[in-house]
Amino acid sequence: MSIFLTKDSKVIVQGITGGEGSKHTARMLAAGTNVVGGVNARKAGTTVTHTDASGAEVELPVFGSVSEAIEKTGADVSVAFVPPAFTKDAVIEAIDAEIGLLVIITEGVPVQDSAEFWAYAQGKKTRIIGPNCPGIITPGEALAGITPANIAGKGPIGLVSKSGTLTYQMMFELRDFGFSTAIGIGGDPIIGTTHIDALEAFENDPETKAIVMIGEIGGDAEEKAAAYIQANVTKPVVGYVAGFTAPEGKTMGHAGAIVSDGAGTAQGKKEALEAAGVKVGKTPSETAALMREILNG
Repeated sequence: MSIFLTKDSKVIVQGITGGEGSKHTARMLAAGTNVVGGVNARKAGTTVTHTDASGAEVELPVFGSVSEAIEKTGADVSVAFVPPAFTKDAVIEAIDAEIGLLVIITEGVPVQDSAEFWAYAQGKKTRIIGPNCPGIITPGEALAGITPANIAGKGPIGLVSKSGTLTYQMMFELRDFGFSTAIGIGGDPIIGTTHIDALEAFENDPETKAIVMIGEIGGDAEEKAAAYIQANVTKPVVGYVAGFTAPEGKTMGHAGAIVSDGAGTAQGKKEALEAAGVKVGKTPSETAALMREILNG
């Protein structure tokens, strides 16, 4: 089992012919992902050639729209590598086509645009991950995004993280155990899938035995997640909150990571999580050690 993405997922890439889209399509194929085509209205009817996990050459069709790609390939996942100015249109197109999962890698999407497409997605069929995120990986099965596929194999840990680099570090730290699914939700102020969405899915996944949750300063997502864990999660959760040394009132790295009026601090988030029974490490390595203790327990 895994959450949101499996070996049977059929993946298309919006922006498959661009530099980033092309590079990461190759990496997703090498990770075993069933990439079935791409979308670029200006290059519809052409193909791109890549190598799959077995070393065989695959010719992927480029479609004019997401709905055409779904109709011709049965795709149920899209990964968007689209410049920020065009991301909103690409997202709305994917939602209108009723793709099941849309992973938005793009960084620098205007918050106004994110707010509009997030509102547009409500009550519709598409789950959004991102924007500004590394996407989702189910090791040994599929990758939709930019997470390096060779960090860790399959195992019992579910990982949800606001930070891309900390996703990779945590996977590396716990590579001896492995992961059911690792999902980077992005650090923008407005994102699709939240910590709580991922926690709920991991709680319901029989193969996930324990969960690592990585948050960061700013906003109240981690406090909300703590309340959710206390009420709904029976599996052990360990946490890490990035930004213990961040000065107040300064935006750190991610657009969502701003601390204001004492709210959203790393210490406050740590206390909320600990009150919900989550063990919180002061560093990623300490967090990994806490998880190791639980799994070895």
